Amino acid sequence: MSGRGHHAPDTPVGRLPHPDKSPRVANRAPHTGVAETSSFDTVSHYFDVAADRLGIPEDLRTVVRTAYREIQVQIPVKLRDHGIHVFSGYRVQHNGARGPFKGGIRYHERVNLDEVRALAALMTWKTAIVNIPFGGAKGGVNCPAQDLDETELQLITRSFVDKIAGVLGPTRDIPAPDVNTNAQVMAWMMDEYGKLHGDAPAVVTGKPISLGGSRGRESATGRGVVCAYREAAHALGVRPDATRVVIQGFGNVGSWAARIITQLGCRLIGVSDTTGALHSQAGIDPEALARHLAEGGKLVDFADAEGAIGVEAITPSELMGLECEVLIPAALGGAIHVANADSIRARMVIEGANNPTTPGADEILDANGVLVIPDVLANAGGVVVSYFEWVQNLQHVSWEEREVNDRLAKIMRRAYGEVQERAKRGDLVPLRIAAYELGIERVLEATRMRGYGGYA
Repeated sequence: MSGRGHHAPDTPVGRLPHPDKSPRVANRAPHTGVAETSSFDTVSHYFDVAADRLGIPEDLRTVVRTAYREIQVQIPVKLRDHGIHVFSGYRVQHNGARGPFKGGIRYHERVNLDEVRALAALMTWKTAIVNIPFGGAKGGVNCPAQDLDETELQLITRSFVDKIAGVLGPTRDIPAPDVNTNAQVMAWMMDEYGKLHGDAPAVVTGKPISLGGSRGRESATGRGVVCAYREAAHALGVRPDATRVVIQGFGNVGSWAARIITQLGCRLIGVSDTTGALHSQAGIDPEALARHLAEGGKLVDFADAEGAIGVEAITPSELMGLECEVLIPAALGGAIHVANADSIRARMVIEGANNPTTPGADEILDANGVLVIPDVLANAGGVVVSYFEWVQNLQHVSWEEREVNDRLAKIMRRAYGEVQERAKRGDLVPLRIAAYELGIERVLEATRMRGYGGYA
């Protein structure tokens, strides 16, 4: 079983103007010449740019930059090849000044401590930017989830929870789904935690509806991405019926974003997943594509499916260079880098994935006039609805899906407006830097009020 861990004895228009439609200015963004970096270095770079602008002293930066707690555990499990495979499980609690630690659990062979640290920090800023009462955390296991069956995934999940349960809890640290995890994995986590500490549905979010999950949670991150599009499009005078969309990564986030954004009248002209990429100027039906995949088909084979008009297979690199109004990277990190950033012909990039754009690529996009709506704002819909689920669990109530969606849209509108206003202060800055400044200020304020101490 290769890759399973150590084996022991995803209208033609020019460039968009910036949010206030003002001309670009020379000091719009500090040019650092940053090359390709690790995930943690990428997040630290954006943090440092914002912290420099805020004038935060180094000692205080250390308080909010570094993680409160990092855990790495060994997960030995016997898999169906009858061998004992040893995986590593991680949980990083970055900052809890504003509330319980909050962040997803991902299962992927590339998971490592550096990546989890970066994603935990992103969650800290993300929850602060959308102003919900959570801190930031992240977790993962470096297992090849797509090669494992349900029994194996359950063994890994329960073993992982057994080892980190002491730092979890409805008022301490609340996991959620992420890459290659879902409602079923959250149900196993909740159940295993319950065996040790008693029934506590609020210990995880993203659960099945039958176990206290929230309506609207599955589509929440994709819906939040579309909320960000609507705010940007409205501010910039871009009409949905003149919006061509390309989505890199047709997983949970990408597929829901595709379905919801096409309901507005936008046209999906390109899409990809790990098997390849598709293009059609006439438009790709995301509902039909989702059904095709649910029935066991491969994305690239959809080009030959009945009703797939004008759909052709292209390479992933060709997909990233398609002329469009909106490009949504919705897979793993680092999809937009210095080698391909200059070829991107989108008018706006809405980051559905975490960390999809490297700092070097970010500078290229900004120099080319591409509006980037950053991950810490654009993909916050998932954690917002996780917050709603947590509130419902604690209050023993259940909201209707329309109420969930309306509340989500309200929070996303407010957050986008606050970040945009921040970007227009004084010298113009990209939305990413404005978002980081806003999040850092809120975390620092909570940290000061707590007295710089521990939080859990």
